[in-house]
Amino acid sequence: MNATKKATLRAALKAALPVMVGYLFLGFGFGVLLREAGYGVLWAAVMSLVIYAGSGQYVGVGLLATGAGFLSALLTTVAVNARHIFYSISMLKTYQKAGKEKPYLIFALTDETYSLLCSGETPPGTDPRLFRLLVSLFNHSFWILGGMLGNFTGAVLPFDLSGFDFSMTALFVAAFASQWKHSRDHLPALTGIGCSLLCLLIFGAEHFLIPAMLLITAALLAVQKLRDRKGGAAHED
Repeated sequence: MNATKKATLRAALKAALPVMVGYLFLGFGFGVLLREAGYGVLWAAVMSLVIYAGSGQYVGVGLLATGAGFLSALLTTVAVNARHIFYSISMLKTYQKAGKEKPYLIFALTDETYSLLCSGETPPGTDPRLFRLLVSLFNHSFWILGGMLGNFTGAVLPFDLSGFDFSMTALFVAAFASQWKHSRDHLPALTGIGCSLLCLLIFGAEHFLIPAMLLITAALLAVQKLRDRKGGAAHED
């Protein structure tokens, strides 16, 4: 392994470590809930491997427990994870030259992985393509491991899961704080907060998510177009 790959491996692991803490904990909770619903460690591993959506998997436990039909499960999953469609649009340029890794990078773009990679910048002295791939792989591995540990442990020890529903919120807040700290451009973050609060006031807590994502996407696209125009005008001058 050459020096660049070693540096990339270290940088990717360092970047993913904060997510590891959250994913092991949240994955653990998912595994315990899945065990309580009557599904073993193999189910936890397969769901974490091929679904890999924290909120979607938590909802999936309830769908499995109630014997929900395919159409119901499909619509529920789309509704819960629809936000991925909107924020992933901003990664199209970053992943444009990802090569054969692109399908996996798209699949592995969770909220936390997005927060680490959305700036498009990578640490100096690293391979950008390899860095993004390793961050995605590390985070995915942490989630799978957490789910399996929780499921296995839930079979032998009782757990009180009170408060687990706040863990995802806490992880999002930590990811937001990290992104705010390392990014010079705070306009996207402020746009997201403003649009979300507006939609929360208009639509209420149960229905604001999709309108907020649409409004945020429209606002960011408008801002980007305005910046491109200004950049083009400045270049012409």
